[in-house]
Amino acid sequence: MKHFTLEEIALACGGKYTGDESLKSTAVSSIERDSRNIKKNSLFLAIKGARADGHDFIEKCFEDGAVCALCEKAPENASRPCIVVDDVLAAVKKIAKAYRKKFDIPIVGISGSVGKTSTKEMIASVLSQKFRVHKTAGNLNNELGVPLTLFGMDDSTEAAVVEMGISGFGEMSRISEMVQPTVEVITIIGECHLENLGDRDGVFKAKTEMFENLREGGTVVLNADDDKLAQVKEIKGKAPVFFGINNGSYRAENIQNNGVLGINADLMLNGRRLSVTIPAIGTYMVSNALAAAAVGEALGLSDEEIKSGVESYKTVGSRANLIDTGYIRIIDDCYNANPTSVKASIDTLLNLGGRTVAVLGDMKELGENELELHREVGLHAKKCSLVIAVGPLAKSLAEGAECRHFDTKEEAMAALPGLLKKGDTVLVKASHSMAFEKIVDFLKELG
Repeated sequence: MKHFTLEEIALACGGKYTGDESLKSTAVSSIERDSRNIKKNSLFLAIKGARADGHDFIEKCFEDGAVCALCEKAPENASRPCIVVDDVLAAVKKIAKAYRKKFDIPIVGISGSVGKTSTKEMIASVLSQKFRVHKTAGNLNNELGVPLTLFGMDDSTEAAVVEMGISGFGEMSRISEMVQPTVEVITIIGECHLENLGDRDGVFKAKTEMFENLREGGTVVLNADDDKLAQVKEIKGKAPVFFGINNGSYRAENIQNNGVLGINADLMLNGRRLSVTIPAIGTYMVSNALAAAAVGEALGLSDEEIKSGVESYKTVGSRANLIDTGYIRIIDDCYNANPTSVKASIDTLLNLGGRTVAVLGDMKELGENELELHREVGLHAKKCSLVIAVGPLAKSLAEGAECRHFDTKEEAMAALPGLLKKGDTVLVKASHSMAFEKIVDFLKELG
């Protein structure tokens, strides 16, 4: 971390410092919410979670080297200082905002209903050709994850790429206030979190809350292929930069999807042609590459650096990860799902050719129209050779696809060996709470 003392931290969050006054000037080495990650001079965040209360681990963290705890109640006769606040989570956000102010570097804030993580990885790959880049790890993209991401920046960080995820109104305002992006990217306005946001207009309103916290003179990069985003004319007196496979100053020509061999495309960058091979299986990755090219150019990268970064992209986690077992090919895309992302994944599956199988599960947080949205996805999936729907909501998906339905993933796994054939390509996708990674692990053992 950059030099950040206990005194600065207490001042940033308005907390009451208790304990050894001589330690106030101590700079923390890290800020941790997980007691297992404590090191010498860490600040421990005593957060009350659903399963455990961090306050119960304060003294253990002190024994392991923590110099201080941020907490709502200090232990009696605490062996190290504490910073006591009314609400640890609220305090963490204030501390993150103060820490962000220590950095005068490009920080890219990314959101969107689909493609946040893959676009984050693509932009980080491009920017790493010029800068030492810090990026969001895992799913640290919410009101606690974003502060932890910011705390991961240090003196060596020359640029950062921060994923910003939301599920309701007001969250993006709070998150982007911490991040204070110099560049903002929105990938697409899709049908997600409709339980809280109502419809795509609500999603648009919630996502674009980030505009209010764009740094002065900053750049906004938007998908011109999205009907909602394409309507944005100006943010803080400056026109957005538009990208899109078909529209925008950054668009694509001559797209050729070669399945496992990647995607060839000509990226048209303000009229310049840049031929690339994207090491990914989904045509939507061309859009991500265009977004990264727009960000890269805004931050002074050359065409050669942009090309190198795009072609160095690596898939992360359970996101369109292609696994060849020797018996079947699995598209492990089970990290999360909404109607927009599932349709895109189905299109990716179909691009790979051969016999295509889609194992699709419930999509959560879709609100009152959830059954109709599942049915629409089922209709889109009918193009596949075989569709298998799993879960109570997926009954409507099965109706649209006219396919087999199973109530549980265990029932589906029992039937899969008799339904699959050697050489099949199998897409596995559902909301994260469905735990479809168990189906992926099961499929790996077939053959």
